[in-house]
Amino acid sequence: MLGVIVRSKLRSAEKRLGAPMDYLREMYAAAPDAFWQFQKVVKAAGYRSKLPAAPYHLARLVATRHQDCGPCVQVVVNLAKEDGVEPAVLRAALAGKPDELPESLRDVYHFAEAVAANTGGEPPYRERLRKVFGEEAVVEMALAIALCQTFPVLKRGLGHAKSCSVVKVEV
Repeated sequence: MLGVIVRSKLRSAEKRLGAPMDYLREMYAAAPDAFWQFQKVVKAAGYRSKLPAAPYHLARLVATRHQDCGPCVQVVVNLAKEDGVEPAVLRAALAGKPDELPESLRDVYHFAEAVAANTGGEPPYRERLRKVFGEEAVVEMALAIALCQTFPVLKRGLGHAKSCSVVKVEV
């Protein structure tokens, strides 16, 4: 009975997110306890309380691009669109053109890029973001950057990643 519910929820998620969830089906079939533990990560990855939608999704999009160029990026785009983020913001982020972002989002882009690429260049951006959004929002942003990269890494580990395939990401 529980398996029927899980499969139904995964089908609903696939429709909403626009991407296959085969890796989660495989995880549930092979290691149900691991699947249920991973659901805690899924919940944490979607956590947002203080941070406005645009900076939250922009940070996730920039970070996800470091791990995946296709399906996971599309999921992040779809979630951002669902949350009302302007298509121009998403296009600028996907194109890697932070100068085309509104000034209020450029530090978010550079911060997420520095964190995801591990360049060490994040301190000045972090400080400016603290002043604009507050400490709690910066924690949310750091959590979003860290956890959004979990999905493509997990998919790669399970043999479900398509990061080397050319996938057109639609905004």
